[in-house]
Amino acid sequence: MRIVFAASEAVPFCKTGGLADVAGALPRVLARKGHRVALFLPYYRAVAKAGFRPEPAAELRFLFDGAAARARLLRLVQGELEVFFVQQPALYDREGLYGADGRDYLDNGTRFAFFSRAVLEGAKAVGLEPDVFHCHDWQTGLVPPCLRLLHGGDPALARAASVFTIHNAAYQGVFPKELLASAGLPQAEFTPEGLEYYGQANYLKSGAVYSELLSTVSPTYAGEIRSSAEFGRGLEGVYLGRGADLRGILNGLDLELWNPLSDGALPRRFGPGGWREGKREAKALLRRKCGFVPAEGPLIGAVTRLDRQKGLDLVLEAVPGAVAKGAQFAMVALGDPELDKGFRALAAAHPRRVHFHPAFDDPFARLLYAASDLFLMPSRFEPCGLGQMIAMRYGSVPVAVRTGGLADTVRERAEGGRPANGFLAARPDADELSAALDRALAAFRVPEWAARVDACLAEDFSWERSAERYAALYEEARARRA
Repeated sequence: MRIVFAASEAVPFCKTGGLADVAGALPRVLARKGHRVALFLPYYRAVAKAGFRPEPAAELRFLFDGAAARARLLRLVQGELEVFFVQQPALYDREGLYGADGRDYLDNGTRFAFFSRAVLEGAKAVGLEPDVFHCHDWQTGLVPPCLRLLHGGDPALARAASVFTIHNAAYQGVFPKELLASAGLPQAEFTPEGLEYYGQANYLKSGAVYSELLSTVSPTYAGEIRSSAEFGRGLEGVYLGRGADLRGILNGLDLELWNPLSDGALPRRFGPGGWREGKREAKALLRRKCGFVPAEGPLIGAVTRLDRQKGLDLVLEAVPGAVAKGAQFAMVALGDPELDKGFRALAAAHPRRVHFHPAFDDPFARLLYAASDLFLMPSRFEPCGLGQMIAMRYGSVPVAVRTGGLADTVRERAEGGRPANGFLAARPDADELSAALDRALAAFRVPEWAARVDACLAEDFSWERSAERYAALYEEARARRA
C-alpha cells in the first residue's frame, strides 16, 4: 500500500508533544512491514538546526489566496522511509513550530492551510500516487476536504482515501472563515454539516467531516469525545454522527528509546528478569540527588507538564497525606506558574521527602522513571498518555484516573486473563486520588507487590499491533473511497 503521512511534527526532526512521537514511529513500522510510506512535514528552522539536510525534490506552484503560490519540496530518505519537507521560508523559517514567547503565531491558520494544500500538490508532483493520506490533528485538517473537493477528478489523487486522527480534541484550529476560500475550498461547502463552525473555520472539524474514516489514540477516548462537551469540546455531535466511522487505536511506544536494559541514564540497567537490584540502585542515586533521607516507604514519581488537565492541583492535595504515611515524592515538570508556586511550597515544607525539579532534564526524568515505585498520573482527560507506558516499562506502578488511554492501559484488578498493573481513581477528585494512593501504599507493603511490578514489565506497548490496526483501517478507507 502507498501511504502519505501528513503531520506538523515528527521525531527526530521537530517536536513539541506526543504527536511527534506517533508521527515519527508509526510510519517507520509500516515501512518495515513492506508499505511504501512518505512522511510530509513543514521545513521548520528547527529541522535545519537539528542538522538534517534534505535535497530538492520538486518545485510546487498552485493557487492560494487568489494568487500563484510557490514552495519547494525537499526529500530525505531514512531507511525504508521517505520524508518530504515543504519549504516556504516566510511561513516556516521561524524560531518556534507554532509560536514564540508563549504566544501562537497569528497566521497559523494560513501556515497550515498552505501546508495542507502543499501536501496534496507535493504528493502529486513526485508521483507518489497514494492509496491513502493519513492526516494528524487540526494542522492537517484541510487535507481531507481539499482532497475530496479540489482533487476529486485528478487522476493522480482521485482514488486516494483519507484517514484523520485526532490526538487531542481540545486543540481544534479555529480561524476566520476566509481562510477556507484562501485554500480554494468552495463557498457552497460552508454549512453546519460541512466546513462551517459558528461562522468560522474549524480545521479539526473539517478533517473529521471529510475523511473516509477517523480515529483517535485510545478506545476509551474514542467513546469519551462523542459522549459529552467535556471531552468533545463542542464537536461531540460531529463525532457521534460519525460514530460508525470512528476508531480508537492505542498508541505504541518506541521500545528502543525507552529501554531500561540499555538506558545510559541508569546506574544499573535492568529488565523483566531481574529488576530489583537495578531499581534499588536507581532509587539510591535519585535519593542522593534529591537530598532525601533513607526510607522504607515507596518513592512516588511524576514526569509531566504543569497543567490542570494533568490533575496536578489534585496532587498538591493528595501527596501530603502520602508523605505523612512514609512515602517520598519527586516530580519533573514545567508549565503553569501557579502550579509551579504550589509545588515549590510543597517541597519547601517537606525538604527531605518532596523534591520538585522544574526543568526539562531528560536524564533526571529517566532516572526518576527507574527509581520510582509508583508513578502518579491523575489526568482529568488523557487521550492516550505515554507517561504511564514509560513508567511500566521501567517497573514503576502507575496511579492514575480512569479516563482515556489510562483506562485502557492501567488495571487495578486482573481483567481478561491479564494481571493487575496499577491503581485507578474513579474520577479526577482529590479524595478519590488520595484513596487510590492509600491502596497503593498498602499494597507496597505486602509480598504480592513484586507481581504487580512484574506485570508492568511484561506489558507489550510496541507499535506492532497498532500498526496492523492502522493498516486494516487504511484498507477499509480505500474500499469506501472505491
